[in-house]
Amino acid sequence: MIGKLTGRLDEVGPSTLIVDVNGVGYEVTCAARTLASLPAVGEIVTLAIDTHMREDSIRLYGFASDHERAWFRALQTVQGVGAKVALAVLGTLDAGDLANAMALQDKNMVARAPGVGPKVAARIVAELRDKMPALAPAIRPGGGGVTPVAMLPEGGSARDAVSALTNLGYGHAQAAAAVSLAVGKAGREARTEELIRLGLRELAQ
Repeated sequence: MIGKLTGRLDEVGPSTLIVDVNGVGYEVTCAARTLASLPAVGEIVTLAIDTHMREDSIRLYGFASDHERAWFRALQTVQGVGAKVALAVLGTLDAGDLANAMALQDKNMVARAPGVGPKVAARIVAELRDKMPALAPAIRPGGGGVTPVAMLPEGGSARDAVSALTNLGYGHAQAAAAVSLAVGKAGREARTEELIRLGLRELAQ
């Protein structure tokens, strides 16, 4: 099972690329956002890989990060969502946008992806909402990302935003830290919805 590839970017197509690893060219299928973020052909690239094995074929799906790959796998746990639809969603929405859509149950945002109808979008936001903390990268004190803090940010909107994040399954310290950073960016007069959005982005980094 291939979990990661590092090699020279040999070729880029509309939906696939070829990575040359010690003379062996691996064809990898990627979302549009991943393809757009690639370095120039000839440079070194590293991709997180999800390997799909069937009786008659082996297909590699590549992602810019383990976090993006986790969303790809989670999306496919939803009925009616296969690899093609999952890639379409990831090609339209980044991890922060997906987290916002799950938290706010915004099926219209997910339905922006090609091939995703209203019913499938509704299932995605409903079924993945409870899985969001598992999809967020680990947050460690002093290890980058959000640093837990003991005190809640001031203001009713901030308290409501922290409550919303803890209801999603995040720890109280994580939620408070994320909202603290959100308040620093948006200001103390920011609405609860905006603080939730920014807080989720902090947790997704």
